[in-house]
Amino acid sequence: MLKEITEKLISDILDSYKQFDTTNRIDAENMLGKDVLIEIIEELRKLLFPGFFDNNRARSEYIKFLVGERIEFIQYNLRKQIAKALGNMEVCAECKKSAINKKAEKIVYDFLGKICKIREYLYTDIRAAYNGDPAAYSTEEIIFSYPGLFAVTVYRIAHELWLLDVPMIPRIMTEYAHSVTGIDIHPGAEIGKYFFIDHGTGIVIGETTKIGDNVKIYQGVTLGALSTRKGQELKGVKRHPTIGDNVTIYSGTSILGGDTVIGSGATIGGNAFIVSSVPEGMTVRVKTPELEYTKEATEL
Repeated sequence: MLKEITEKLISDILDSYKQFDTTNRIDAENMLGKDVLIEIIEELRKLLFPGFFDNNRARSEYIKFLVGERIEFIQYNLRKQIAKALGNMEVCAECKKSAINKKAEKIVYDFLGKICKIREYLYTDIRAAYNGDPAAYSTEEIIFSYPGLFAVTVYRIAHELWLLDVPMIPRIMTEYAHSVTGIDIHPGAEIGKYFFIDHGTGIVIGETTKIGDNVKIYQGVTLGALSTRKGQELKGVKRHPTIGDNVTIYSGTSILGGDTVIGSGATIGGNAFIVSSVPEGMTVRVKTPELEYTKEATEL
């Protein structure tokens, strides 16, 4: 009896594999290793912040060796993951394996050539966090503990891969940071220097968002699309807002729409819902709601 029940269960599951074919990859090569990509992120963080995330002291006499070792790890593993991602794209389904590997290798070298640029941007992000947060007692504290910097670090890595047309991997990376921090930054977003996320939880920054320099965002801010009812028809369309330089956006605010531009120097108060442009230098506030105080007798 138990054997028959088990056989029926197996048969039903196999039938569901045929019925819902997009949810399985039977007889197909494995796509990507998420655990490997997380390891790559951690090695990249060690490369970007030498001495911060190492198990042992990063000594100056060995730093060249450490950098070389990390680059070798990243080159080998990232190339393999990018080759898998390229090989599983429809456009590359018939590509020769050697051509895919060659393309993946070039992408990795081009990406590693952006490490110094990523470090420059992260330096400005750290300065913005330190200068803008009186609760920060050192830049080391920010690097070690701020979820906003972690999310921005992963975004800046993923964004460079996005610009190199790497499929899937940039999104997996930023969604990993999202799962760790509660901060959702699409790798396609364009974010300038001196970017500071304060507290961070619940922030959403959509794919076609453009953010200038010296922008500060608090928790619960959404830079999103006004409507996504058309679904895939909106792919490639500017759906998310543009934020100018020197803008501050306080907690709980939603700024929506691809035509919405927040002018440079603007300040957006908390809990605002904005779907139209704001001129430069303006301050937008939600009117303080009326509070009602009552004193009710307590029943014993």
